[in-house]
Amino acid sequence: MTAQSLWPWVGAALLVVLAGAAAGQESLRGKTLVVWAQPADLDQQGGSALTIDDLSGGFDAIVLGELEPARWMPGSEVYARTAQAQGDWPAETVVDEFVQIAIVYEGRRITMLRNGELYASYEMDTQPREFGPQSVVMFGKRHLEAGTGESFRGRILDARIYDSPLSPDEITALVPGATDDDPWAWWYFGDGRVAERTGRYDKLESVGDVRITDGALVLGGDGATLIVYPAATAERSWQPGQPVPRPVIEGSRELREHLLADPYRPCYHFVVPEDHGLPGDPNGAVYYNGRYHLMYLFHNGEAFEYGHVSSKDLVHWRHHPRSIRADKGDEGIFSGGGFVDPSGRAWVTYWGLGGPAGRGLCVAYSDDEHLDTWIKPENHSVVPSTHFGYTVEEGADGEEIVYGSADPSNIWMKDGRYYMLAGNLPVLNRYGKELGIEEHQGDTAYLFVSDDLLEWEYLHPFYESRRAWTRADEDNMCPVFLPLPSSPEGGEPSGKHLLLFISHNLGCQYYIGEYDEAADKFIPETHGRMTWVDNAYFAPEALVDDRGRLVMWAWLTANPPEDYIRTQGWQGMYGLPRLLWLREDGSLGMRPVDELATLRQEEMTWTDLALQPGEPLELPGLAGELMELEMVVQPGDASRVGASVLRSEDGAERTALFFDAAEGALKVDTTESSQGFGRQVVESAPFDLPGGEPLVLRIFVDRGVVEVYANDRQGIARQVYPTLGGETIQLFAEGAAAQVVTLRAWRLMPSNPY
Repeated sequence: MTAQSLWPWVGAALLVVLAGAAAGQESLRGKTLVVWAQPADLDQQGGSALTIDDLSGGFDAIVLGELEPARWMPGSEVYARTAQAQGDWPAETVVDEFVQIAIVYEGRRITMLRNGELYASYEMDTQPREFGPQSVVMFGKRHLEAGTGESFRGRILDARIYDSPLSPDEITALVPGATDDDPWAWWYFGDGRVAERTGRYDKLESVGDVRITDGALVLGGDGATLIVYPAATAERSWQPGQPVPRPVIEGSRELREHLLADPYRPCYHFVVPEDHGLPGDPNGAVYYNGRYHLMYLFHNGEAFEYGHVSSKDLVHWRHHPRSIRADKGDEGIFSGGGFVDPSGRAWVTYWGLGGPAGRGLCVAYSDDEHLDTWIKPENHSVVPSTHFGYTVEEGADGEEIVYGSADPSNIWMKDGRYYMLAGNLPVLNRYGKELGIEEHQGDTAYLFVSDDLLEWEYLHPFYESRRAWTRADEDNMCPVFLPLPSSPEGGEPSGKHLLLFISHNLGCQYYIGEYDEAADKFIPETHGRMTWVDNAYFAPEALVDDRGRLVMWAWLTANPPEDYIRTQGWQGMYGLPRLLWLREDGSLGMRPVDELATLRQEEMTWTDLALQPGEPLELPGLAGELMELEMVVQPGDASRVGASVLRSEDGAERTALFFDAAEGALKVDTTESSQGFGRQVVESAPFDLPGGEPLVLRIFVDRGVVEVYANDRQGIARQVYPTLGGETIQLFAEGAAAQVVTLRAWRLMPSNPY
C-alpha cells in the first residue's frame, strides 16, 4: 500500500504496513531535528512534534510540556539526554501560527532553537545516542510506549532530520517546503502528501485521529500518532515452531560465542540474555517450589514483555519461556510484582499498556510446577486507568478522587484479604507539577484491597512523604512492600516493614517504618537512598524466601556505550542480589547474598599491610576482571582509604572505591574509569565509622560492573567501561597511614550461561 492510498483509512484505530525500502540505511548520531509545528493548545503534556525511536526504548524527540508546562524540550528515554531544570526556559505562547523548533546534537552538547533564536543549551552527562537502521520516526507520541494522553495535539507543516549538526544560520535559512540542502529524512505536508521525500522511509502506520487538513498534518491528541518505518522492521523470515533453518542454528551458536567474548558483558551479574533490556526492570519475583523466580522487562522490537528466569542458588539461572506477553488486549507490559497465594498459585501484577489510557493494573497467574505457563484472567485489568497511568472517579459526595494505576507492587495478605500498591508518577506529573496541587507533589503510593485477587477496591494513599527526606519532584514507582527480617539469615520478622521504590530522577530508595494494620497505613520512620548523584541504581524488586531472608535486585541503568547497544546484541543488567535486614540500631543492613561464595576460586591472603599516603600498594598476582576482595582496615587518621580496580598499566584509567573519613562517605569514583564512556561521576553514600570500628570493604569486579559494600550497612553499584583493558588492583591511603589488617581475594568463576 502506498503512502497516498493510506488516507482513506486515516482515523481508524490502527493500520500497520511493514517492510519496505531504505536498504543500506546508515547509523545516525550527530544530527539536527527540525519541525515547523503549531500546538492546538498549551495545556498538553509530553507529546512530540518529531521523534526518532530505535525500537529498543531509546529515542530523541522535540517534546512539548512534559516537565514544565508549555516548554519545548529535547525528549529522551528516562531523561537520559534531557536537562530537567527547565524553569528558566521560555514558555511557548503561540497557538495561532507555526513556530520552527530545532534541536542540534553535537557531541555531548545539545542546543535548542526557536525560530532561529537560542532557546536552551547544555552538556549531556552521557554520550549521544546512535540510531541504527531499524529506527522509526514518529509524530504524536514521544516514543512507542508513551501513554495515549501524552501525544502532541496540533498541526505540523514540515519536519526534517539532518545527519549532521547544523549551525544557527543554516537553521534560520531553512524554508518549509523547499530545500537546497540534503536532509537525511524530510516530510512536507503543505501539498497534501505524506510521503517521506528522500525515500529513506516509505511505509506508514497511523493511530487515532491523524489526517491532512489545509496543508498540514493534524494530530488530534489522545494517542494520535503517525509512525513511518524503514525496511529494517520487516518481519522475520523464520518463526518458532517452524522447521529451523541451518543459518538460525549457526547464528544462535555464533551469537552465544559473540556474547561470551564481549569485554563489557558481565559474567556473574544477571544480564538480559539477548536483545534490549531498556528499560530492564526486574519484576515479579517469587520464591516458588524451592526456586527463586524472577521476571525481567525487555523490548522485543515491537513491545515490552516479561522474560523469566529461575535459580536454586541466586547465582546460576535457568531461562524459561517468556511469561507475560503483549497479548490478550495488552499492547505492552510495564513493571509489577509477584505473590504466591495460600493455595500455592503464583501471581504476577503488571502495568498493562494499550488503548487510549493504558490498561491499568493487571494480574496473571500460574499453577504449573515450573511457572512456564501464565494465564491472564478474562478481566485481568483489575484497576482500569481512565487516563494514562492514573484513574479519576467521583466520590460519594461528588468530589474528584484521583489515584495512580501504574507500576503495581507485590501483593501481600492481612486478615485474610489481599493488598497491593500503585505508583504515583502520572499523578505527580499531571496534578503535582502541571497543576501545582501541593497534596499531589512528592512521592506516595496508593493502596488497594481485594477479597479474591480479581476484584480490587481503592482505599487511600498508603503513606505521607516528607520534604525533609524527598523532593517535591520525586515520585514513587516500582514499589515493593515487605516485612523486614531481623538478620541477614532471615528468621523471624523484625516488626518493621520496608518500602522500596524509585524516583525516576534519583533512583532507588527506601523507607523503614511501622505498618499500622488497623488503619491500613504505613508510617515511615527513616528514609535512605541506594543511589545519590543520579539514577544509576534503579527499579528495585524483592522477595522473602523460605528462610525469611529479604532478597532484592535493581536494574543498573548506565547501559553500554551506544556502539555496543546498537551492534553487540544485548543490554540490561542487574546489581548483585542483596540481603536486606533491620540492624540493631534501626538502620538497614545490606550485603550480597552468601551464595556468591560458591563462585570463589583459589583464595589469596595478605596480613598487616602498611599503606603510606601517596604510595599506592600494588600486590603481585592480584589482578583480574572477575574478582572479589575483602579488606579489613584500621584507617587511623587517613582521610581516605580504599582500592583502585580495573587500572590500566599507565594509570590513565582506574576506578577508585574508598572510605572518605573527612566527608563521612563511601565513594566510587568513575571519573577516570574509561576514555569517555559511561557516567563519569563520583558516587557518594553516607557512611561513618564510630568509635574505632575497623573498616570492612567487600569489592566485586565483573568486567563492566563494580560494587563495594562497607561493614554490611552501605553499598554502591556502578557500571564502567575500561577501554584500555586494565586489570591491575592497587590499595591506597591519603592524608595519613592506614593499616590493612587482612586482605582476602578470590578470582570468581563466571556463572552466566553465556
